[in-house]
Amino acid sequence: MTPPRENGKVAPVAAPSPELIRGIPIFAELDDASASQLASDFIEREFSEGQAIATEGEGGLNFFVVDSGSASVFVGGKEVGTLGPGASFGEIALVDRSARSATVTATSRLRAYALPVWSFRSFAESRPEVTWKLLELLAERLRVAESR
Repeated sequence: MTPPRENGKVAPVAAPSPELIRGIPIFAELDDASASQLASDFIEREFSEGQAIATEGEGGLNFFVVDSGSASVFVGGKEVGTLGPGASFGEIALVDRSARSATVTATSRLRAYALPVWSFRSFAESRPEVTWKLLELLAERLRVAESR
């Protein structure tokens, strides 16, 4: 079986800043050394306006944080949100690598950083506070989804 393909041109090697990493709720409490260590595992990706970053129903292997640009989020073809700099998505992929629950499409030129699930898992195994923050975030997302 071929692994799922995620879109976006891979840019020359660059890492997100520790500040961008700590702006993500599940990584907010990391110290400088841990944030820098995690930042080195992210892969810079560039997307054109109109390009799908993630597609509902397809497999997902990356968590994303938007560095610049904007995107729309669609569930079942209906727009349910927008994302801009500092926004993140793909947390569920960090847990179960299942099909994406939404489509995210760039609405302008967009630069994001992708964290592969295998990098996150090894990082989180030694930091239970990160795992706990992820559980809190997933519980919040579940409550929002159930209220729709």
